[in-house]
Amino acid sequence: MIEINKIYCENCLDTMGRMDDNFIDLVVSSPPYDDLRKYNGYSFDFETIAKELYRVTKIGGVVVWIVGDSTSNGSESGTSFKQALYFKDIGFNLHDTMIYRKINYIPLTHNRYEQCFEYMFVLSKDKPKTFNPILERCVTGGIYYDKYKKSKAKEGAIRQRPIDFSTKNSKIKSNIWEYNIGQNTDNGSHPAPFPEQLAEDHIISWSNKEDLIYDPFTGSGTTQKMAIRNGRNFIGSEISKEYYDIAVERIKNIKEKTETSLASIIE
Repeated sequence: MIEINKIYCENCLDTMGRMDDNFIDLVVSSPPYDDLRKYNGYSFDFETIAKELYRVTKIGGVVVWIVGDSTSNGSESGTSFKQALYFKDIGFNLHDTMIYRKINYIPLTHNRYEQCFEYMFVLSKDKPKTFNPILERCVTGGIYYDKYKKSKAKEGAIRQRPIDFSTKNSKIKSNIWEYNIGQNTDNGSHPAPFPEQLAEDHIISWSNKEDLIYDPFTGSGTTQKMAIRNGRNFIGSEISKEYYDIAVERIKNIKEKTETSLASIIE
């Protein structure tokens, strides 16, 4: 048996091993890839984890896999692409290849343009059952245009018919999302937390209230924190006791704030 709304201090394979098939609605996670992140000496078996993620994800569920590549001997590793293709090989659809652009990236000294992004592979088990698109304002929203449409009369003559229309005020956001990094102030000493807004945007997009969200690499608990804030259930796995303690403290704090907020509304 497995409890929901709990983070487990263990290998994610142990956690998923206790899950039934088709158990999770959404996964949002960023694994410690290519030794770019010193992760207290731990490593992970990607292929086995990917197969387990496929098993426990519901039909219509989504896995958001946030990953980049290291550079060694003048060449990028290509690990991100290899992982995306493996997910496809085991049955996932590569529903979208999104970009997480870091606005305030750290400049480096080398003979290439600055690396400022990571991939966000949106993988679905069959067609996604949920899509709540984030909208943004159209720059030309509400502007009226006059156009003429040609119409053919019965006698064969071409007539000009005026058409008035205006552009919509909003549109679906593009698949390149931009965030400032390093702004989570309550994540302790975790080396690579992703922005809270990034986790929230994916949670809102691919799940509904009361859905079950999982992060097999919980880290400092950002996915779980934003799941709580948006009325979702969660499960997390974190093999490092140091990062597990950080995540549990963050979850405890957000639960207390949420309960206090709800109590004030009821009163």
